[in-house]
Amino acid sequence: MSKPLILVSNDDGITSNGIRKLVELMSTLGEVVVVAPDSPQSGMGHAITVGDTLRLKENRIFGPNIMAYECSGTPADCVKLAKHHLLTDRKPDLVVSGINHGSNTSISVLYSGTMSAAIEAAIEGTPAIGFSLCDYDVDTELAHFDEYILKITKETLEKGIPKGIALNVNIPAKQNEPIKGVKVCRQANARWEEDFDQRVDPHGRKYFWMVGNFVNHDKGEDNDEWAIANNYVSLVPCQFDLTGHHAIRILNDEWDI
Repeated sequence: MSKPLILVSNDDGITSNGIRKLVELMSTLGEVVVVAPDSPQSGMGHAITVGDTLRLKENRIFGPNIMAYECSGTPADCVKLAKHHLLTDRKPDLVVSGINHGSNTSISVLYSGTMSAAIEAAIEGTPAIGFSLCDYDVDTELAHFDEYILKITKETLEKGIPKGIALNVNIPAKQNEPIKGVKVCRQANARWEEDFDQRVDPHGRKYFWMVGNFVNHDKGEDNDEWAIANNYVSLVPCQFDLTGHHAIRILNDEWDI
């Protein structure tokens, strides 16, 4: 049998340490193709490029045996271009995105370019995983979680995941003790509480810098924030259907429309 075809993308850019690590791990499991942004795209969410040009350039940053391309667009653009332009003769068996430098737990999944690449693949009907490390240091050690990334990826390739689902995997930062395992869980009820710091540029013009704190309102022990806080890898199955199904009956019964 031929090796599975694994498409790798991210939102930190093609030169990030995280994607290099992910390419290294995926190369042990299958044939790897990389399409990633040519510059950091963190916080872009599921943005796509519709009012500007898109550029795609081959890049041999991962060596002569890895077909890799840098894209001027967003993570979602990368997945779209890979499927509809580069890989028209062979569909990827799996799309993996990351390894993101920083957490994508809870509500952050909506803002995450890393997860948007994975969700774009799910929209296209391809199994997908987004991997994030809960450590914002871009030079942090990337060796304490290899077995978990490989195990989750192997399970996905061998057993599959439900159609339309992308897995959001967050890995705790390196601690003095080994990771305890994997918790399949739900997204925590947490949110960013933003503020805008007003400043003045050298020309005397006002500008704003967004600041704020991440606040967890969830007291449960079955969510991704709890898992990370307790040194587990969190695995949350995500879907792109944002319909509030529970609200349909309420609106039909109670609204006069």
